[in-house]
Parts: sequence; structure tokens; C-alpha cells
Amino acid sequence: MIPPTIPHNEQDRLTALRSYGILYTNKEEEYDQITDLAAHITDMPISLISLVDEDEVWFKSSRGMDLCSSDRAISFCSYTVGSTEPTLVITNTRDHKDFKDHPYAKLAENPIIFYAGVCLVDKDGHKLGTLCVIDNKPNKISEKQLNGLKKLAKQVVKLIELHSANVILKNVQTTLETKNNDLKNFAGVVSHDMKMPLANIIVTTDILKAKYASQLDKQAIEYLTYLKQSCFTLSDYITGLLNHYESDNLAEGNKENFDIQHLLEEIIELLNININCEINLPDNNFDLHCNRAALEQIFLNLIGNSLKYNDKDKIVIDIEADSRVGNYFFKVTDNGIGIPKDKQKEVFELFSTTGDVDRNGKKGSGIGLSTVKKLVTSLDGEISILPGNNQGTTIEFYIKH
Repeated sequence: MIPPTIPHNEQDRLTALRSYGILYTNKEEEYDQITDLAAHITDMPISLISLVDEDEVWFKSSRGMDLCSSDRAISFCSYTVGSTEPTLVITNTRDHKDFKDHPYAKLAENPIIFYAGVCLVDKDGHKLGTLCVIDNKPNKISEKQLNGLKKLAKQVVKLIELHSANVILKNVQTTLETKNNDLKNFAGVVSHDMKMPLANIIVTTDILKAKYASQLDKQAIEYLTYLKQSCFTLSDYITGLLNHYESDNLAEGNKENFDIQHLLEEIIELLNININCEINLPDNNFDLHCNRAALEQIFLNLIGNSLKYNDKDKIVIDIEADSRVGNYFFKVTDNGIGIPKDKQKEVFELFSTTGDVDRNGKKGSGIGLSTVKKLVTSLDGEISILPGNNQGTTIEFYIKH
């Protein structure tokens, strides 16, 4: 018996093989289907998908043989990988000058007498292993059957490359999730730490205005007032950031049973509205079974926006709700300043704003609607702004039961 030839690019080949992360992975149906098909088209009792490592040949899939691996020094697949040709066919090992003394050919039970292997060649020309068929008696394979094996071998390589891409994608996803959690923790810590200094500045500003009122001119009073207003704006911005990053925890809450009108009445009470406003609740009241806290936060943001971004003497907000098969549907319509058509998609992105100021002359932070979209998505729903003529805004969304 002659020993298998080691490929001239062995180190590069091994590096390529190991880079795919496929060695010693669990059995998978996709690979087993290919070995089943290979045995079927060749009418052979045994079919293997082998990967040739440094000292061992490991079988990703085996049909007709209860074997996980083989010593590379005597594996027929290692002969195939070491050959200058992409295939190796031995019709009768016991009559072959190089293999008649092979240990597998001399076995008393289930010897390997016929072997046909096709190399698994990746896009860079590295021979990773083989797709082979085996018989325990002399046999032959037609050109058509061999071509079929070659096509199946290409599919095996595609599966291996796809496995590698999935591993890379999962690693990237894990890294992104870790960085995102770090960012959320950082934002939370920084935001909390900034709230107290801002509160101190606001209180100190009031003390300065009260204690030194007689010594401050009109312009100095205006500066202190502007400083206080800026602190309130920054505090609202920080609160919005905290709500955005804490919305993930909010969305993980348990489902509860409650009715829609009671929820909306509580939200209106929380908003403590002190302007001329008419809010029309849904005509039909019904029970919901979903994440109450998340839905409350969604409506707080939407109704709050309808109140803030409105230039009418009387604000009118219409709320519609409906329960259909599998989903709860909601619609919030107001008579406010509206959202320009070219901004209606991007306003759901974090920090994206229309550039308009609210009824108190303040610009939005671009956090509220992005938080709403994040919550709706986490509840397996979608949200959109219905087309209008910039006279008011209608926002429609649904969530899963």
C-alpha cells in the first residue's frame, strides 16, 4: 500500500478548511440529504461527506456506514485530496496494484472494494474533503453518475460556505448586541448623572433671581431665564433618551387584561391637560390582552405630540381602536400642524425631526416617535403616518394579540 500524497498547498488548505468552522459540528439534515441522493443516483450502499484534517478524516454525513472518522493515513478520501485530479475511482481495490494490500480492502467484514470520490473544492481552489460513494464488492460508475456526484459536491461546498457566513453573521450580531448594551448602559448612567446637576442649575437660577433681583438689570434677568429654559430643554432631552433606551425593558413586560377606554382615560389624566382640548375616545370599548405598559407609553407619546405640535385655539384629537383576527389596530388623528410628506418616513428614526417648533416655541428632540416605533416593533406590529395635506396628522399602528 502506498501512503496518501500530501497536497503541495497543505498548510493553506488546512487553514481554509478550519476557517469555515464546519469541522466536528453536529449532523445536519441538508448534508444527509446529499449523501442519500449520492447513494441513490449511483446505486451504492455507502455514501460519505468527508473533511480531511491534518491527521484525521472526519465525516460530516455518512449513509450506510456507522463511522464518525478515519485515520488520514489510510483513508481513501485522503488519497483523493492528495491526487492531482479532482476525482478518484477504484473499481476493485483487491485487484489494484496500489491498494490490494490496503487494510480496508482486506477486512473480513464490510471491506471497501469499490470507491469513487469527488473533491470538495472551495472558491480558492482548496480541496476541503470529498463526497464519495463506496461498495463492499467490485462495481463501476458511469460518466453520467460521476457528473451527478460532481454537481452534488458543489452543493456541499455551498453549504459549507453558507455555514461559515452564518457563523460570521452570528459573531457580528453578538458583537453588535454587546456594544449596543454597553452603549445603553453608558447612556443610562450618563443621563441619570446629568439630571441632578441640571436640577441644581435650575434651583440656583431661581435663587439668584430671587436674592439679587434688585441688583440685576433686565438683560441679566433674561439671561438667567434663558439659562433655566435651556436646562429644562436638556432635562426633557435626557428624559427622552432614558425612555428610548429603557423601552427594551418595557417591551419585555408581561401581557395583561384591560379595556382600551380605561387605559386612554388614565393616560389623559396623566397628561394633566390645561389647554382647550377635545379628545374623542373610540366608539367601541373592548378588552385587550397585551403589554399594557408598552401600549401606554406609545399613546403617551402620540397624544403628547398631538398636544404639543398644534397651533389651533382648540385642539381636537380623535382616537380609533379595533380588534381584528390576530391584531389590535389603532389610529390617532389631530388637527395640528401636520408632518411634511418628505419627513413622514424619517421622523421614526432616532434624533430625526421636522424642524418645526411646538406651541411653546421649542424644537423637538427626535426621540419620541423613534421610541414609539421601537415599542410597536417589539410588539410585533407596524406603524405609519397616513398621507394627508399637512392639515393635521394621522398615525396608524397595529400590534399582535
